[in-house]
Amino acid sequence: MILEIQDTLVSDEVFTQKFICNLDACKGACCIEGDRGAPIELAEIEAIESEIEQIKPFMDPKGIALYNAIGFHEGLEIDDAATTCLETGECVFVYRENGQLGCAIEKAYNSGAISFNKPISCHLYPIRLGQINEMTTVNYHEWDICSAACQLGKANNVSVFQFLKAPLIRRFGEAWYTELEEVYQAYQTTFNRS
Repeated sequence: MILEIQDTLVSDEVFTQKFICNLDACKGACCIEGDRGAPIELAEIEAIESEIEQIKPFMDPKGIALYNAIGFHEGLEIDDAATTCLETGECVFVYRENGQLGCAIEKAYNSGAISFNKPISCHLYPIRLGQINEMTTVNYHEWDICSAACQLGKANNVSVFQFLKAPLIRRFGEAWYTELEEVYQAYQTTFNRS
């Protein structure tokens, strides 16, 4: 079922699917798996370019070498830009710590070194955004590397949209998220779901 909220079309899977990232299980596999880097918006490219020197101290030396050789993104179109990746698949911004992969942009942001967080496509995962005419689509993306996250979400009864409250507000705003919660309550009542 598709639900219309402001200028978005939201799949009800963001309500029905359960999810809590489980880094202990996956070790940050989403930073290395896939056929290309993270989708990145043109405004994010500009933001990263403006603060790359503050991000570099958090990057892995291999990522810095890749950045120095070819940069941190490929593609120039809004629907085609992505972060560059090492030959082994890691995003240019990956770092390793305690056996897990993490994002250097996010770490720099959390430490107060920069003013913006990681690309919204990463922050929103497992939600993927799309476009149909003037409407933004908000869809759940199922990936086998996140099976432990789905199990943890089920065990704690946390829906995808609840787990992703902060990035959804970052992307769409407080009013949109409040409306999403209201739609969820109506959805629960209508379909008698727990």
